[in-house]
Amino acid sequence: MHFKLIIALVEDEKTDKVMQAARESGATGATVINNARGEGLAISKTFFGLSLETQRDMLLFLVEEHLSRHILEKISDVGEFDVRPGTGIAFQIDVEDAVGVAGQIEKLTDVVEEVL
Repeated sequence: MHFKLIIALVEDEKTDKVMQAARESGATGATVINNARGEGLAISKTFFGLSLETQRDMLLFLVEEHLSRHILEKISDVGEFDVRPGTGIAFQIDVEDAVGVAGQIEKLTDVVEEVL
């Protein structure tokens, strides 16, 4: 079984909705890293040295490759990444190898067979 790593940077108030949408689309879990910061095309505004940007969370999903595109698109829809600028970004990268995923492999085998 081959995996992809989906990395999503989302507004913290949308974290739970994005995680729920990913799970409904086939993700078996996620790792959340709170308090991520970033900068896009526009430079962040400050007020007396304090940033006025919204807080971000980084979500890491290790997903089966045949489910990855569907999950990525669902994350984008729920996170409204293409609707409003600066709401977030998500991308996927190939995973060469993974350990500690035996439980996920058992659960995903039937799901992937249905997709194929």
